[in-house]
Formats: sequence, structure tokens, C-alpha cells
Amino acid sequence: MSTLDGEKAVLALREAGYRLTQPRLTVIQVLQDNDAGLKPEEVLKYGRMICASLSLVTVYRTLEILTQLGFVKRIHSERSCHSYASAGLDWHYLICQRCHRVIEFPCTGLETVLEQVKAQTGYIITQHLLELDGLCPACQGK
Repeated sequence: MSTLDGEKAVLALREAGYRLTQPRLTVIQVLQDNDAGLKPEEVLKYGRMICASLSLVTVYRTLEILTQLGFVKRIHSERSCHSYASAGLDWHYLICQRCHRVIEFPCTGLETVLEQVKAQTGYIITQHLLELDGLCPACQGK
């Protein structure tokens, strides 16, 4: 999975007029250092090791900003909570149903399907999200 490009995210925050506070920079660092999708509570847990004053409200607000700026993508979960993962050009994720780890995977050949959807519906596809649920290799052995 690609990790968050922290330098680009910081520059985008600055250009969008957001203050570069230590808690916001901490959220970016946590996302940059982790290649798996993280729940906001996990971002908080890892972030507090760097910045003790980090709050869950700041985590949620920063994740929302980074989502709006296109640096992270909200990944859906069966348990009505969400994870956030680095956003590439197109988003293809495998989600383990047991441990809830999220990994990005390359997906070739999907262009043909998208062209068929466009031809059948008239929609111009500007982005897509593909999530596949299953069991990761570690959980299969349990």
C-alpha cells in the first residue's frame, strides 16, 4: 500500500489556509508511518506517542481535511466504524473481516469494466473505490 506523502500533505494544508499545528502534523506523521488503514482511535493511540496533547476531535478533523484534499480515503467497515488509508489515483483495498487490516492492491483490467459502465449509463467515471472483503493470510491460519 502506498503511504501518505507527508511533505505534499503539509504543503496542501498550508496552501488551503490551514494552520500547521503539532497535533495536525502528528496525524500526518502517523498516516505516513503506517501502510495499513487505521481507525481514528488507532491514529490517536499512535499519535499520542508523538504528541501527548493530541485529541480525538483533532484526529477526526484532520482526517476529514486530508480526505477533502485527496490524501486519504475513508474505508468502510462492517462494524459501522471506518478506517482511513492513503489515497492513490484509484483506490483498491482488501479488508480482512477478522483483524480489519486494510491493504491496497494493484488492479489491472478494471479499465474495461469502467468503459462498459460508461457505455451503458452515460456516466463519466472520475474516480472509483473497490473494496474486497476476505481473510488475510495471518487470519486464515487462526
